[in-house]
Amino acid sequence: MDAPLSGLRCVTSAFLVLVTMMVLCAPVLCGGAGITSSFVRKVEKSVDMPLHSDVFRVPSGYNAPQQVHITQGDHEGKAMIVSWVTVDEPGSNTVLYWSENGHKKKEAKGKMNTYKFSNYTSGYIHHCTIRNLEYNTKYYYEVGVGQTRRTFWFLTPPEVGPDVPYTFGLIGDLGQTFDSNSTLTHYESNPTKGQAVLFAGDLSYADSYPNHDNVRWDTWGRFVERSTAYQPWIWTAGNHEIDFAPEIGETKPFKPYTHRYRVPYRSSGSTSPLWYSIKRASAHIIVLSSYSAYGKYTPQYQWLEEELPKVNRSETPWLIVLVHSPWYNSYNYHYMEGETMRVMYEPWFVQFKVDLVFAGHVHAYERSERISNVGYNILNGKCTPIRDQSAPVYITIGDGGNLEGLATNMSEPQPEYSAFREASFGHATLAIHNRTHAYYSWHRNQDGFAVTADSMWVSNRVWHPIDDSTTIKM
Repeated sequence: MDAPLSGLRCVTSAFLVLVTMMVLCAPVLCGGAGITSSFVRKVEKSVDMPLHSDVFRVPSGYNAPQQVHITQGDHEGKAMIVSWVTVDEPGSNTVLYWSENGHKKKEAKGKMNTYKFSNYTSGYIHHCTIRNLEYNTKYYYEVGVGQTRRTFWFLTPPEVGPDVPYTFGLIGDLGQTFDSNSTLTHYESNPTKGQAVLFAGDLSYADSYPNHDNVRWDTWGRFVERSTAYQPWIWTAGNHEIDFAPEIGETKPFKPYTHRYRVPYRSSGSTSPLWYSIKRASAHIIVLSSYSAYGKYTPQYQWLEEELPKVNRSETPWLIVLVHSPWYNSYNYHYMEGETMRVMYEPWFVQFKVDLVFAGHVHAYERSERISNVGYNILNGKCTPIRDQSAPVYITIGDGGNLEGLATNMSEPQPEYSAFREASFGHATLAIHNRTHAYYSWHRNQDGFAVTADSMWVSNRVWHPIDDSTTIKM
């Protein structure tokens, strides 16, 4: 049995046990001083963009490369994975690249794969890793041949170091609706320019269409190319990447996702592309899989147990975790689905002073205070999160704009640990200034490009562990 599928079944069984826990805990979730936004977004059904929309346009020319996207290709930030698809024939696996001030083009050779899913056969999917890049340098790169050669560019990150400023964009649960396009446009137009995107899972939503229509993976790849070809997106797998469909003969989880989106998991000692880590500028980023086995003695558990002590906070003071299913969630959607993973890993996050945890899954926005619930167990009944200055801030950013629409039904009263919540589509940025301070801001699609709907100055848990709460103490 595949480990991801085994993990799904384990989570399902554990969740049944947790139903009783939820009932026991419910009465103690008292209201606090957090903010439920007064902004009222007009509730409308999210609508897919028509397939003839410009955002899905196929590049002109025979066998022109399409769906171009890049991600970090090693642990330190000196490599880039370039991926693209050709439709008519395999074409060339070669990437030509050169630095902005360089004169000689270099070559990197990649590999090609295809896959079948039900009655769908993919195009030719290319992945090529460019290595030994210089830090903080603009590179141009070309894919394709002859008249259909296409040119793009990217910036490599600064060398890893404790006071290196860097800005991340944050997007989750994007899909390919008119709201999705609004989110991506809003992110691209934000005056605070993200240099890389931390993506919290749920990409194309192909599994929401009949027979998991994999054409929707192609349209999504062309839609986001305007960003993904120019800055690395750091991928997290969500539940819509599982694509487990035994009714149509598809029993291998994550098949389209892992064929199309490559990550440098081996460079961090991981045995699976679904969990891994990278360093980028002054941040150490850990990506976890909510939908793979994560219990004790599983490969993901063992990897994380070994990974956290390796984090050198003198080199990368900011410790950030990406996961799809949120551990703290006050919406009545996907309530407590992340609870079993929280029980397993939250003590480690407190011990190693994780700064921020970003999740998706719930199609709305929420930010927590620094809280933990490590004291809880079934016997002692202590199931109220408490303020904990060694704990992360938990942020749900599953508001990209997908077809399923917004999560508008919130639990009442608002739990004390919830600092801000709002049912709107949007994106966020995290601007790291130095080893002590970072500025986080969330932007709803309805506002002007420079407007911030929620924000906080984040104080590093190791180098400046002051109370950075934004609500009255519980």
